[in-house]
Amino acid sequence: MTTLDFTPFYRSFIGFDHLAGLMDAAARNEKQPAYPPYNIEVTGEDQYRITMAVAGFDQHELSIETEHNKLVVKGQKADKTEDRRFLHQGIAERNFERKFQLSDYIKVTGANVHSGLLHIELVREVPEALKPRRINIGQGQPSTLLTQQNAANSETAALTVASNG
Repeated sequence: MTTLDFTPFYRSFIGFDHLAGLMDAAARNEKQPAYPPYNIEVTGEDQYRITMAVAGFDQHELSIETEHNKLVVKGQKADKTEDRRFLHQGIAERNFERKFQLSDYIKVTGANVHSGLLHIELVREVPEALKPRRINIGQGQPSTLLTQQNAANSETAALTVASNG
């Protein structure tokens, strides 16, 4: 696979250099295991769900953590001392750790286990200060700068009238 050169973007995009690092890491394919299988689905506007097949794991054997835009899901099986003999073992009951890179403002809102599936609910919550807003023109108080300019123009006009009169 060829690597991408993001240098031309650095000329016109400021503060997006971390995206180049994310793309580079994804291109390197950091050999994440395929176990356990999972789905990522969009459940609504700014709402997502990760569903992982965790057959054989109890709720207390699973942990979910978020830190610095990273979601880490771990499954840790309790050590069993009983001896079991399998003729065929197709159900994997091995420990796992799965990492997901989250976008800014993505928060985990809940998680539950049902029928061998772990469902993790996510939502994007953009702060009000960062949401786009419409500014109406011609409403509200005139700015201080305009008031000062108008006052200066009035003084100049008064001086001109006084000197001509």
